[in-house]
Amino acid sequence: MDQISGWVREAQAGNRYALNQLIDHYQNDIFRFVYYRVHHLTDAEDLTQDIFIQVIKRIRTVKDQNLFKAWLFRIASNRVTDYFRKKRLLFFIGTSADLESDHCETSENDSPETQIYKKEFTMRLKLLSKDLSKWEREIFLMRYIDDLDIKEIALILNKKTSTIKTHLYRALQKFKKHKKFRELLQTAKR
Repeated sequence: MDQISGWVREAQAGNRYALNQLIDHYQNDIFRFVYYRVHHLTDAEDLTQDIFIQVIKRIRTVKDQNLFKAWLFRIASNRVTDYFRKKRLLFFIGTSADLESDHCETSENDSPETQIYKKEFTMRLKLLSKDLSKWEREIFLMRYIDDLDIKEIALILNKKTSTIKTHLYRALQKFKKHKKFRELLQTAKR
């Protein structure tokens, strides 16, 4: 039994320490997952908190402890979808002026140079990803930003692994056609 599965089992039995261990272990991954989709620090923090509230409420519904990570990221994916659904609704009724913000927030602990690199990387990634379909963009982000494997992505999105591979292949082909892609990779290595 690996450590994560053990924590899940114990959390399901009511062990708060195990639940806190799970939250601590996945908090940064979930925040990054959300942030790279909403591109707004405060919203990403709020959504991350909402996601873990759902985890606390629903931990007992996990059927296979070995699939906890996919279960968790599925909650995150659904919560991000709900967020954009709400944003679109607010946009259509005219109460959200910042729906398409190009603002990239950085941490206060980042050096000025790191802040510039983060902003440049996010801007280029956003620009390049506009050529991708919804699924290509989401799967690309899950694979290369969230560091999820193909099987986990398939479980999160409730799709076949062959479908995930196809979308990922198409996304990579589109990225490779852009000269800016190589520049983006160089920016990411800094």
